[in-house]
Amino acid sequence: MKFVAVTSCPTGIAHTYMAAENLEQTGKDLGHDVQVETQGSAGTVPLSDDIIAAADGVIYAADLEVKGKDRFAGKPFVDVGVKKAVHDPKAVLEAAIAAVENAPKAGTPEAAAMAAAAPTPGKSAARDVGVGTRVRQWLMTGVSYMIPFVAAGGILIALGFLFGGDEVVTKLYGGEFEGVTYENVAGSLPLGFPSGQSFDTLLSQAGFAGILFALGKISFFLLVPVLSGYIAFGIADRPGLVPGFVGGLLAAVLGAGFLGGLISGFAAGGLAYALTRLRVPKGVRGIMPVVVIPLVSVIVVGLFMIFVVGKPVAALTTALTDWLNSLAGASGIVLGAILGLMMAFDMGGPLNKVAYTFAAAGLTTAVASESSPAFQIMAAVMAAGMTPPLGMALATAVRKKLWTEAERENGLACWLLGASFITEGAIPFAAAHPLRVIPSCMVGSAVTGALVMGFGNELRAPHGGIFVLPLVSSPVLYLVAIAIGTVITAALVVFLMSLDAKKTERLAHAEDVAEGVAA
Repeated sequence: MKFVAVTSCPTGIAHTYMAAENLEQTGKDLGHDVQVETQGSAGTVPLSDDIIAAADGVIYAADLEVKGKDRFAGKPFVDVGVKKAVHDPKAVLEAAIAAVENAPKAGTPEAAAMAAAAPTPGKSAARDVGVGTRVRQWLMTGVSYMIPFVAAGGILIALGFLFGGDEVVTKLYGGEFEGVTYENVAGSLPLGFPSGQSFDTLLSQAGFAGILFALGKISFFLLVPVLSGYIAFGIADRPGLVPGFVGGLLAAVLGAGFLGGLISGFAAGGLAYALTRLRVPKGVRGIMPVVVIPLVSVIVVGLFMIFVVGKPVAALTTALTDWLNSLAGASGIVLGAILGLMMAFDMGGPLNKVAYTFAAAGLTTAVASESSPAFQIMAAVMAAGMTPPLGMALATAVRKKLWTEAERENGLACWLLGASFITEGAIPFAAAHPLRVIPSCMVGSAVTGALVMGFGNELRAPHGGIFVLPLVSSPVLYLVAIAIGTVITAALVVFLMSLDAKKTERLAHAEDVAEGVAA
């Protein structure tokens, strides 16, 4: 059979492409042709019309709304989360085969009825899911578009400090750091630069480091508007963008921050969606998306943010920041352990993303400080996220007989994935041995997170893994924390796998033989 598939995940990085590779390889192993369209952070290369037309069925392995779903209308399909395709692609493909075999034959009345009921272009082809799942999809849409801004902004700010020292802020802003205020918005330079100064003046007083810092501030300032705008986009499509971005910008200016952006995104998306469903006279219908919906939604969302949301959420954000600043000693170590457990529990899933987003959002309020618990939290989260793949890499190296040839190859790749802070590298092991791998990774990551908080390591960059080590305070202790967590993870995995070593080695050997025969 011939299948087409679409894969996507909240961040558009690891799961999207791992699911695509697994589906293609499994299809090849089972004698079927699977062509995959990855809707990830690197952009989308749509499947051609000829390939879609020739397909017998469709596989949706996506945690976000599939773009252009109407292209596949009328074809039998299966709709699963992206993790299902990563963990068990064979089951997904078998379900797709069953869907094709059970579909009405072409030319029959049943097939005609199915085609008539299929969504037409312009109508939603979204799957029938619960409210909780839908809300999570909308939220993850905003987060997936926000993460590149986090990475770029955080690393630029960290490089500014690396090349210019902590005094780069004083040189740039001439004294106390004011952040991005209305005066910055109204000044002669873009957001994040001091008001009323030219690039030449900025370069002469703060140097190239100041330029890097200011560019990072621009990226960070856009976090909340982008989050809000694309949450609204996920709910209402294009009509949600304008009120979403305006509401997010107001959340940032009013000090409501990340929480305000979440509220504005859902409010803007819900309002825009409601407006698009209004029945209006034919003469007004043409100007609805261009004039009426943007105008009404921006006014309503703007007033809502200014008079209802702004001050209370800003106060709550301030209280959360003060609580973070109060963390020290034992409480900080406990927080580091909890964040480590979250990073390793689902390795790129919702809990992992909550911990990462919590850390990255904290950076936006602390980038100008000489020291802040937010920097320690970011360091703990990154180190804890590096530990699972590094632990699995070590485990496959020290006890090779416990693993299949494919797992040993994955272990080699995990050295680079772990060093790059790509926690998803450990997923193939977690999928194959969940009760042995996941608890081991959680313990190792918890120890690493607690040690980082205990050592007081700080990090201003939200991504980069070992490659941003020069930006970490006390880098030797940071490496020690990661190494300890890696060794603990590997030791626990090897111990648990060795509880029934003979059976494990026999299965691994059998799989190696089967792979050799297939080759």
